Amino acid sequence: MPFSRELYIERDDFTEDPPKKFFRLSPGKEVRLRCAYFITCTEVVKDDRGEIVELRATYDPATRGGDAPDGRRVKATLHWVSAAHAVPIEVRLYDRLFSVEDPENVGEGQTFIDHINPASLEVLRRMSRRGPASRPRRLPPAF
Repeated sequence: MPFSRELYIERDDFTEDPPKKFFRLSPGKEVRLRCAYFITCTEVVKDDRGEIVELRATYDPATRGGDAPDGRRVKATLHWVSAAHAVPIEVRLYDRLFSVEDPENVGEGQTFIDHINPASLEVLRRMSRRGPASRPRRLPPAF
């Protein structure tokens, strides 16, 4: 994965006001980017509504690969994606189709349609890296 100037991390991996034992990124705190470098958040940029839209950070080039030559330890490793090399993906999370155990035997005047779980499908749109898993694969010939 190429390392670039702009990166995406999960929103849950950052908080501006960390509670005790929050081992992810926060202002002034150092974390490891998986298979990359140690970074430290130096600035939080917000929009007009006060929502965080950007984090500015510095990285330590001596920590390439995730280890510090001076023996520094960090308590968190974050997954990340290079913004310039990311591809949009759609992830579908499925739950039970019905909200009751036996939708055929539920009561008078009801059908199985009345018991479809409205939360049976959650669609997430995220960014992902392009790599071997995202390339189409050729299946071996069937015998």
